[in-house]
Amino acid sequence: MVAISAWGRLGRHEHRLQALADRARAPGQLAAQQPGLAYGMGRSYGDVCLNPGGLLWDTTTLDRFIDFDEQQGVLRCEAGVLLRDIQRLCVPRGWMLPVVPGTQLVTVGGAIANDIHGKNHHCAGSFGDHLQAFTLARTDGSTTRCTPGQPLFAATVGGLGLTGVVLDAEIRLRRVPGPWLAVETRPYRDLPEFFDLADAAEADWEHTVSWIDCLSPAGRGIFMRANPVDAGLREPADRPRRRVPVDPPLSLVNRWSLRAFNAGYYALKRSRSTSVQHYEAFFHPLDNLLEWNRIYGPRGFYQYQCVLPRASGRLGVQAMLETIAKSGRGSFLAVLKTFGERDPVGMLSFARPGVTLALDFPNEGERTLRLFASLDAIVAETGGRLYAAKDARMPRALFEAGYPRLQEFLPHRDPGISSALSRRLLGS
Repeated sequence: MVAISAWGRLGRHEHRLQALADRARAPGQLAAQQPGLAYGMGRSYGDVCLNPGGLLWDTTTLDRFIDFDEQQGVLRCEAGVLLRDIQRLCVPRGWMLPVVPGTQLVTVGGAIANDIHGKNHHCAGSFGDHLQAFTLARTDGSTTRCTPGQPLFAATVGGLGLTGVVLDAEIRLRRVPGPWLAVETRPYRDLPEFFDLADAAEADWEHTVSWIDCLSPAGRGIFMRANPVDAGLREPADRPRRRVPVDPPLSLVNRWSLRAFNAGYYALKRSRSTSVQHYEAFFHPLDNLLEWNRIYGPRGFYQYQCVLPRASGRLGVQAMLETIAKSGRGSFLAVLKTFGERDPVGMLSFARPGVTLALDFPNEGERTLRLFASLDAIVAETGGRLYAAKDARMPRALFEAGYPRLQEFLPHRDPGISSALSRRLLGS
């Protein structure tokens, strides 16, 4: 038995860990021991990647590249390959993953199971939009080649790992001139200005995102937009890797440090600026600070991410910011962005047309949960939903209301797969 925690470090739980080292043998391993759950890098914040007291199938050993068509930009690889390793193989050859999340230290299988999104949803959608096929192993020992348009494909993309174990995938990459991005940074004073910037940027900028001061009821923040650019043969700036060396006895994120940081960061970025940045620095700014999740102390932290429909999103985000500011709790890492007008590929995919807000909150027990109950009420009232990949405590009623294709998904579940999240939200 091995003690494993999710990225939020809300608790450590004993698991049996079994490596899936061979694609050919993996279906037999799944059939021999169950119920289990695929486990990659464990970068999900909540309990979607945990099976306390049970079995985890370690997919990180399925880490081989199978084929790369450099003319068409189609890559086939095993499910345990990291997004980082795909980028480092393909970007020097003029190709890039079309969609990446805030960390590149996740597996392809995890990217599929949670249908990850990035800063370019308005023009590229989510990860599932760029899958040509994947091989899914089921716990009855069978394998299925899934392609777009099949119900099992739509159930597995964003399906929280509950339909089987992805063994390999075929991904369409996008052509890029190199590893560089032309980045423009602009401060904004309030939410109306943010929405004006976001709407204006979508026509001409591929990547848009903003940091928002969660303690500012008006919603001030810093808006960033970027496009790929040919910047020649320049060398990327050295990004030394650092590590948070110890677990502090208390969270370093509190109302005093948070207020000081947010005020200082906004003041530092208050002038409009332009720059050329390497894709790793722009997309994954925290990847070089190893174990940064330790800063929240021994009790860990929650991430709360919601998406609200555009029609009700402005008022909903305003109400959430006022609630958070009144509580005095919040995050250095508060992100606000818009999603494009496109339907999700997966039955349980998170990204949908609207606006998404994501924040980290130190675990302060009942005080934190009471704040979440207030935020949940706003999400429910505005017709929004929470991101299950980052959730550790969503009420079942909110999950069912937020994912209207849930009943369509349920027949595709693999009965030999279970997780802490599925038992909490689905009953098994």
